[in-house]
Amino acid sequence: MIIPPKLQPGDEIRIVAPSRSLTLLSDDLVKIAIAKLEAQGFKVTFSKNCKESDMFISSSIKSRVNDLHEAFRDKNVKAILTVIGGFNVNQILKYLDYELIKNNPKIICGYSDITALTNAITAKTGLITYYGPHFSNWGMKKEFDYTLEYFKKCLTSEEEFVIEQSPTWSDDAWYRDQENRNLLPNKGYLIINKGEAQGEIVGGNLCTLNLLQGTEFMPSLKNKILFVEGDDITKAPDFDRNLQSLIHLPDFKDVKAIVIGMFQKGSEMTEEKLRYIIATKKELANIPVIANVNFGHANPIMTFPIGGTINLKVDDKVELRILEH
Repeated sequence: MIIPPKLQPGDEIRIVAPSRSLTLLSDDLVKIAIAKLEAQGFKVTFSKNCKESDMFISSSIKSRVNDLHEAFRDKNVKAILTVIGGFNVNQILKYLDYELIKNNPKIICGYSDITALTNAITAKTGLITYYGPHFSNWGMKKEFDYTLEYFKKCLTSEEEFVIEQSPTWSDDAWYRDQENRNLLPNKGYLIINKGEAQGEIVGGNLCTLNLLQGTEFMPSLKNKILFVEGDDITKAPDFDRNLQSLIHLPDFKDVKAIVIGMFQKGSEMTEEKLRYIIATKKELANIPVIANVNFGHANPIMTFPIGGTINLKVDDKVELRILEH
């Protein structure tokens, strides 16, 4: 694996829109996000075409590809943050210059639809990519401390770190009302199957990862720790069939553990439903499975390395230790 250089004070971070456009964000949110990144000592720049917006609030394949290529090519750019998620980043995968990316290794971070891009880059180049906050998340006024803490642990330091849980979580439309937030107590990890495992991480948003199946962009699952999460429209039956689809892959038999992110309220997922889903799949009977981990579409979220190494110990307590990132 290729580990990109860590961020240092003064480094330039390029904001790109490989999925939906920057125009989706309010001017106030953009200003807050820039100020918070600059407060960490970073210089913020924007890709040339990030404000293009078509009928799907996105831009042309050519514009998105050019912006990513320019960001990787620019020696001053040390990290790339995606604006936000969406639905169409997989359109650009076959047009990317993976040799250019491999020869100019740098941090690229985002989540949701960006799952397809980051996993494809890791699969094609061996470059570790990152599942973590978009640029849009930096516009959050409250409940951002945990997100910032793990962004820094993963992207500014080479030290191993243990993933702890946030004391509170939320699933509110924070971008519409920054002041009146509905913060809920975090109930802790949900332990479904106990055990211990170590391996490289693959995954992100489950249904987006499944878009890569059967393509050259799908990462191998051999000896991997699978991280998966669903958004608010991913109901229990959807999560079940998407997980089953991965299980049908020939190399799933070598998956060593599954880590499941927090579910949004709209998913209507319950502990009973999730335990039932896992229990119906014999392939999961002898590997560790935990849920309610701080990543996905609820807040706050950690940053973890796709292609990086994690050690997982699940007994009466859970330890998730990121080793190589």
